Amino acid sequence: MSLKNASPNFSLSATEGGTTTTTATHLLPPELEQTFALLTSHRSVLGYLLLSRGPQVAIIRHSGVVFEGDQGKKYAHAVERIVESVHTGLEEVAGESGDVDEIRFMRIRTKRHELLISPDGNYLLAVLHDPSTT
Repeated sequence: MSLKNASPNFSLSATEGGTTTTTATHLLPPELEQTFALLTSHRSVLGYLLLSRGPQVAIIRHSGVVFEGDQGKKYAHAVERIVESVHTGLEEVAGESGDVDEIRFMRIRTKRHELLISPDGNYLLAVLHDPSTT
C-alpha cells in the first residue's frame, strides 16, 4: 500500500526546530484510512506519526496523545534524525562501492516502548507501541 495516490489537501505552518505541522487534513485513499484505523485499534499502539520527507520534516497526520503538540514535533524530528543517521551509517559501510542498502523497516526497543519506523522515499511512518500490553 502506497501513499503515492494521496491528495495533498493540507497547508503547512513553520515551527521551531525545522519541523512543520499540518493545519488541515490530508486526504488518503480509503485503504490507507482503514489501515490507520486498524493500527490504532490495537491496545498496544500508543499512536502513530505520518511524516513527509524533504528539507524539513512535516507531520501530515498523527494519532495518540503522545504525539500531540510539542511532544509530537519532538518525536517527528527525532524519527527523521534516526533514519538519516542509519542511512549515513549504511553509506559509510558501503564505502566506495556505492551500493547503499535501502532501509525498509526499523524497530527500536527501549525499557518502556517500541518505536517502529517504516521509511519511504517521500514519507515516514512511525508507530509507538507498548510491548508489555498484549
